Amino acid sequence: MILINGKETATQLKKEIAKQVEDRIAAGKRQPHLVAILVGNNGASMTYVANKEKACAQVGFKSSVLTYEATISEDELIQEIQKLNQDPTVDGFIVQLPLPKHINEQRVIESIDPRKDVDGFHSVNVGNMTLGLPCFVSATPHGIMELLEAYQIDTKGKHCVILGRSNIVGRPMANLLSQKTYPGNCTVTVCHSLTPNIKEITLMADIIIAAIGVPEFLKADMVREGAVVIDVGITRIPADNEKGYRIVGDVAFDEVAPKCSYITPVPGGVGPMTIISLMKNTLRAAELNDTK
Repeated sequence: MILINGKETATQLKKEIAKQVEDRIAAGKRQPHLVAILVGNNGASMTYVANKEKACAQVGFKSSVLTYEATISEDELIQEIQKLNQDPTVDGFIVQLPLPKHINEQRVIESIDPRKDVDGFHSVNVGNMTLGLPCFVSATPHGIMELLEAYQIDTKGKHCVILGRSNIVGRPMANLLSQKTYPGNCTVTVCHSLTPNIKEITLMADIIIAAIGVPEFLKADMVREGAVVIDVGITRIPADNEKGYRIVGDVAFDEVAPKCSYITPVPGGVGPMTIISLMKNTLRAAELNDTK
């Protein structure tokens, strides 16, 4: 069993991005600028944004965080987004999700200029991804593709089973892995909460991507020997330790890992690659901005 070390891979990619930023500045170009919009005081969202700020500093990006009260109206938030769309010094920006319940997230996402949508959630980017055209791919699927490539995992002709059908992970992963690329050329099956025979399907899988949002859902008896398992889930569950909790994924790691040829840990697997993918998208947005 080989442990897929996302933290190690991300560290190497950060060095590569930092070198590209150095070269940009040496050529007289400005540093890429990423803006994050944070609405309200959701603890997890604040942590994610802080991690993105830290990553920006490590690769030489300029980063800004715009914070708004949870009471901001949908129209007011969209007005702030329009300002960023029109600001030539901003290469890319993200709206940290989730948003307060009174705000329509999809309407907010659609108000972002697709050329600055480094989260890859706008319908233009999603549509271009589906067609195999240039686009910003959403960060988690992009990070998973990077990991598969970094570890030279064979995907051609393999059966990939994806647990979960979210627009953020499951659906884009299914599309990317079915395309005529590497990583790709898979036969893809998408399972979800209403799939009646999930165990039968996962036992046929060469590659399993678990993004179903249920802690330790994937058990050893659902995985065949030699499978590749990518765990996207991350949940805190109560534990008898100093913190009072432990972090687990959607895979029962201790029992599944011995059966795998490759497996990602949680934490330290997919998570670090998600932020790196955001950095790569922002760098690309800056390069596109150069040509305007």
